[in-house]
Parts: sequence; structure tokens; C-alpha cells
Amino acid sequence: MGYDRAAVRRVLDDALARGRVALTAPEARRLCDAYGIPTAEEAVAAGAEEAVELARSFGGPVALKVVSPDILHKTDAGCVLVGIEGDEEVRRGYRTVLANAHAHVDDPVISGVLVQRVVTGHEVIIGATTDPTFGKVVAFGLGGVLVEALGDVTFRLAPVSPPQARSMLDDIAAAEVLRGARGGAAVDADALADVLRRVSDLVHDFPRIRELDLNPVFATAGGACAADVRVVLADAEPVEPVRHSREEIRTAMRRLMDPRGIAVIGASNEDGKIGNSVLRNLLDGGFTGRIHPVNPKADRVMGIPAHRSVTEVPGEVDVAVFAVPAEHVPAALEECGRKGVAAAVLIPSGFAETGERALQDEVVDIARRHRIRLLGPNIYGYYYTPRKLCATFCTPYDVRGEVALTSQSGGIGMAILGFSRTTRMGVSAIVGLGNKSDVDEDDLLTFFEEDDNTRCVAMHLEDLKDGRAFVEAARRITREKPVVVLKAGRTASGARAAGSHTGALAGDDRVYDDVLRQAGVVRAPGLEDLLEYARGLPVLPTPRGENVVIITGAGGSGVLLSDACVANGLRLMDIPPDLDAEFRRHIPPFGAAGNPIDITGGEPPATYEATIRLGLRDPRVHALVLGYWHTIVTPPAVFAELTVRAVEEARAAGDDKPVVVSLAGDTEVEKAAEVLYEHGIVAHPYTTEKPVAVLGAKYRWARAAGLLG
Repeated sequence: MGYDRAAVRRVLDDALARGRVALTAPEARRLCDAYGIPTAEEAVAAGAEEAVELARSFGGPVALKVVSPDILHKTDAGCVLVGIEGDEEVRRGYRTVLANAHAHVDDPVISGVLVQRVVTGHEVIIGATTDPTFGKVVAFGLGGVLVEALGDVTFRLAPVSPPQARSMLDDIAAAEVLRGARGGAAVDADALADVLRRVSDLVHDFPRIRELDLNPVFATAGGACAADVRVVLADAEPVEPVRHSREEIRTAMRRLMDPRGIAVIGASNEDGKIGNSVLRNLLDGGFTGRIHPVNPKADRVMGIPAHRSVTEVPGEVDVAVFAVPAEHVPAALEECGRKGVAAAVLIPSGFAETGERALQDEVVDIARRHRIRLLGPNIYGYYYTPRKLCATFCTPYDVRGEVALTSQSGGIGMAILGFSRTTRMGVSAIVGLGNKSDVDEDDLLTFFEEDDNTRCVAMHLEDLKDGRAFVEAARRITREKPVVVLKAGRTASGARAAGSHTGALAGDDRVYDDVLRQAGVVRAPGLEDLLEYARGLPVLPTPRGENVVIITGAGGSGVLLSDACVANGLRLMDIPPDLDAEFRRHIPPFGAAGNPIDITGGEPPATYEATIRLGLRDPRVHALVLGYWHTIVTPPAVFAELTVRAVEEARAAGDDKPVVVSLAGDTEVEKAAEVLYEHGIVAHPYTTEKPVAVLGAKYRWARAAGLLG
């Protein structure tokens, strides 16, 4: 790509040398010219008569805009006039713009008034901003003065590829307008995508550009042209986060999750002490590796020989679990460094979460110097059931399964534990992250990606320390395993004032939403959803297509199930005539074929079984949603038995499709739901929303992973 990077560097260096972070319109135009970004024809007038001459040369109406480094939002200051035509109107407009500039700012620096040819078309915004989590992101959406009010915008990580840029055009609510809705002319989508790509390359090549707006960009069938350009620079060069190589992460995480030896720093014989609880859980849980209590005041702890220091422990120590007060952590960590410990699990609180940032920084510095990876501080510990590893002061949990769960919050960690126990959901791991001074979600994803014991990962997070590293790890693992994220704090934080529309639009949760979706992550709206997705996704087989069929014993639940399918992005199959006729053979005349298929509530078990088998057998049907209504004719236990039988026989014949069930009835439906779940059928009593939401989550993952036929 023939970009003039030297020209951009000259503009940026000159502005920064003058102590300015906001570029003037002509400076911003030079950046666009250097990267081939089309802008409207314009020139700066130093006086009213020069403005008249420029307007005559452009022909037709013009826009007048003040050129001043002191006035960033020119429209808000009344320093933009549009549709000015005729000599006298241009003179009057020139004077008005200058007067408004002086009224807005005391003694502003003014370089002149920009005279710009007026262009028309659909108004869109193309921009870029520096997100505190993900770094440079580009934006596309509806533009003009209503951009922030409408908020119809989508984001991608920069740099974007041509296909990614093109996909942004289809990702906004007003996409149909750009395609030529209601007989209008479609815009040149390739031209818009090309501008997006060039803006993306510009901000990626020059990280000092904090925010960039092209607003509005006028899009027509013949191309795209920016009418206004706004560029804001960062006060300093951005600092890249510390990153480990993929192999370094794998090596460290293997030693953390599958250790040969664990030392408990602060192990205690006294009930109620954290050091007592951690050691007891390791022993009672059946951990098969070596366990070494460290306590300078005890010869034995729980009958095991204790050591005054971790340096006295014979043999290798992969993990040190800290159960000492925060102020004692640095000295003990230094000893771990001399011992060659690979990972330190910092349970104590009293670090950055209580304002002790300096203490946490000291601990991190020690760990980096000795190449120790830190989990925590301020955590409940962690579980890894394949090794019967329970290094936590919380209640033990040993039901082995295929779901790995992580949380920043100890309270959320206990909710995960309670849910897992209540639902008998097996887990491969439960990991507390706390302050995330070092080990974070992308480290764990890198481990779980290669962990044969894990088929699904569910994560509660309040923030991401390194959003790009997370996305890179998520993109890899989600090709094979679902990742579900509950992101706390969905509302705007307003950390800093934005200097552009794009920056303001990116100030809330939508960047997380778009970027996580592009990474293939399934986002859960709440804690219960996170847990239900984690429980259900490994159970459901991957669908082979989009056709979903509802079979229900009650018309009312059929309507609610249909609504739930639409809300969760599922496509109800248009039943073809031959399949419709087949279903009608099994339902009473007063039932309803189509989709939902209503077999009515008084039907015997044979009707349920025949219609379920038909849906499982037909290759054009890709997923079934079943609505059961409790009757004496077909009791809940009977319905569960026949459904399990039909599904298992279909699986044996190679027809393995996702099946979810909503059960309405008396309390007997609760046991029926348990039986169904035990046989790989996601089932919930008293709700039409939950089972369909789990199916929707499975579909979102499968689409992102490219697994649908």
C-alpha cells in the first residue's frame, strides 16, 4: 500500500513540538492525503474576499469552518456554516464564524476559515479511538450531528482486513438503508470499506493518534468522501503491556495446574486459619503430588513435617500457596525465587484492592525478577479436579467434569461452587483471579485450549488487563471449545472526556460487545446465564445447520418458545410440504402443524415419541425445541423416558442433534428435567426462556467457529 508515512510523521512531530494534541483541519487533511483517504475539496481563506474567490472557484454551495487549535468541536461553538452560496452570504458567513469563535473562546488562535465544497449522500461516521482495554479500534455507523444520540455504530480491532471492514457495513441497524432500502440507490460499499481499512492502517501505524473522526462521510453510489476530519493525539506514547510468549505461558500454566509439589506458606494447625483450611483441603481432596507445610514456628502441621522456609523443602516446588498476611508476602516470595518456584498463589487481601498499590507493585517486581507467575492476590484459591487439587480455603469440590470456570470475585466464585454442587455439574477447574497482578484470563485460556479435560470455559470478569492478548487467545480456543464471558460493569464509566464522537461512542460497553463477538466469545447477560451456558454447552452436540423446529403439547408455550427463539437469534424452519404431511399423520386433526408443531395436551406418549423421532430423523431439521405440558395421559417421568429413548437411538444411528426441553407442570417436572439433563438433553422446568437461551448460545458459538453447514 502506497502510504506516505513520512508526511504523517512530519505533521505529528510539528504539532507535538508546538505543544498541541488537537490537529487543525488542514493538518488532519494532510494525514488523509498521505493515506489516500478521500476528503472534500477545500482551502483556507485568510480574509472574507479570499473566501469569496474560493467559493466561486468551487461552484455551488460551500461550508465555512473556523481553523483553530483552540476549538475542537466547531459545530458546538457555532463555527460551522453549511450551504452558504453567493458572494454576500459568504462574506457574512465568514464574519459570523470568526465572531462565534471569539465568543466561544477568549482570544483564540485562528489560522483562517476553511472553505469547503458541499458534498451530499448518506451520512456515516468512520473513526478510530484508543480503547483502554483493547487499544486501537475502528468504528463505523450512522454519522452527522445525531451520531451520539442514535449510537448506531460497530467496532473492530485495528488493523482490519478487507473482509472485516466489509462486515462492519452489515453490522449496524441501518445497514438496509445503505443497501438501497425502499428504492433508494445503494452506496458504494467497497469504497466505504476501503476508507475503513485506510483509517485502520493509519492509527495502527501511528499509535500516537488517540482519536480520529471522519464525520460525516458522505456515501453515494459513486464513492465516499469525508466532509470533516478531527484528529486528537495522545499526551505520550502508549506503553505496551508486558507479554509472555505462548510457550512460556503453557509451561508456567502446566506447572500451576498440574504441579508435582505444593508448598503452603503459612500452614497452620489452628482451626479457622486460612493456612489450616488450605492444607486440609489439599490433604482431604486427595492431591497426589507432594505437600509441604511451611511454618517457622511448628515442627509438624497436621502430622506432616513442616519447614521453616520454602528454601528448606527437599526437591522441586512447582506452586507456593500463600496464606500469610500481605506484609509478609514480599520476603516469602523472595525465598520462593531462590527455590525456583514456578507459580505463587496469593490468597491474602490487603493489596491494590485496599489502596496498597505500592505493596502489590513490589510483589510483582519480585516475581518478574525471579520469573515466578502470580495468581491473585485477593483470591479464594483454585481447583483442578483431574489432579484432585483443591488449593483453596473455601469448601472442597471434587465432581470431575469438562467445564472450567474463572472469576475475579470471591463471591462469584462461591456462587459458581454452589451452582455446580446443586446441579451436579462436573468441572475441570475453578480459578480465582482477584486483582490479576499477573496471571489473567488469556493465560488460563492458553492452558485450557490444550487441556483435554476441558471442553468449555466460562469466565466472570470485571475488566481485561490486556484485551488484545485475550482476543488472540480466545480466537484460537473458540475454534474448538466454547468460551462464555460475563462482563460486569456494562454501563459507561466516563473515565476521561472524549475528544471525538468515536471516543464518546466507545466510552461504554459496546466495544466489549463487538470485540468479544468477533473473537468468537459467547457473552452471558447475567450470572445465572453464565452458569447455565457453562452447564449446557458441553452437553449439546454442535448443530449442523440453522433449521430449528418446535414441538409442543401446549399452544401457549409454543408461542413463548417461538418468541424465545427469535430473541436468541434462532431461525424457525419453514416446514416443507412433505415433512408437514408427515407430522400431520401423527397429530390429531385439531392440532396444528407448521412451526411450532402443536400436538395438543391430551395426546398419549406415542404422539410425543413419534413426532420427536420424526424431527430427529429428518436431515433438514437441525435442532429441536420441545415444550412439554404435564398431563395424566403423559406424565413427566414417561415423557422423560420416551424422549431419552428417542434421542439415544437417534444418536446411535448418527442423528446427533441438539435437543432442549421446556417443562410446565407440577413439581414432578423437576425430576423429569434432571433425568433429561443426565442424558445430554438440556431441560428446565417452569421456563420457556432458559433452554432456548442455552441453544442460542450454542448456535452463536458454532456460527463464530464456522461449524454450521
